[in-house]
Amino acid sequence: MSRRSGILEFAVLGLLRESPMHGYELRKRLNTSLGVFRAFSYGTLYPCLKTLVANGWLIEEPGNTTEEALAAPLTGRRAKIVYRLTAEGKEHFEQLLSQTGPDAYEDETFAARFAFFGQTSRDVRMRVLEGRRSRLEERLEKMRASLARTRERLDDYTLELQRHGMESVEREVRWLNELIESERAGRDLRGSDTGDSAQQNTTGAPGVLPRPGDTSGPDTPDDTVT
Repeated sequence: MSRRSGILEFAVLGLLRESPMHGYELRKRLNTSLGVFRAFSYGTLYPCLKTLVANGWLIEEPGNTTEEALAAPLTGRRAKIVYRLTAEGKEHFEQLLSQTGPDAYEDETFAARFAFFGQTSRDVRMRVLEGRRSRLEERLEKMRASLARTRERLDDYTLELQRHGMESVEREVRWLNELIESERAGRDLRGSDTGDSAQQNTTGAPGVLPRPGDTSGPDTPDDTVT
């Protein structure tokens, strides 16, 4: 399994843990709520769902409304399938949620993990945040060393691009420092003490998650995924 498909499976399980959904609802949530999936191919969602069903982590159910069932034969379209998380799927997602290894710190993986921090225990959140900060500090050190070696050979525009990249990493490190301080103080992102059961947040982070209210991206229904 590729890292990309693994992140998609994680996100699908996490969204379905909140409530059952049909394919179009899932696709829209992935696109509008989790910025990391803005560029993903929609043709990959249906195979992902089928894999999760085959693994016993999801079950397929017919659409809930009578109107949908009656309209399907008249329109020639299939009734929408609702995907529901099984007990085994919930257990598998919780295992994934508890992982704090190096993969949790990578750019795309961290974005997906952060989106489900509201379902993650405080100690796991701390380890992931600290790991991400350490990874970015290493990246920043390498960028500074590279810039020091090549500064004299770069034209002004390339130099400005490298500075911009460094500033982006520096901003995220500062943001992580603030989050870590809040976690240590027992506060969630709204500043209240919520223990390990903080509500899921979608607060933006530099280069990681979408800003609140950012709902760009296609939202036209597609019959490929039901």
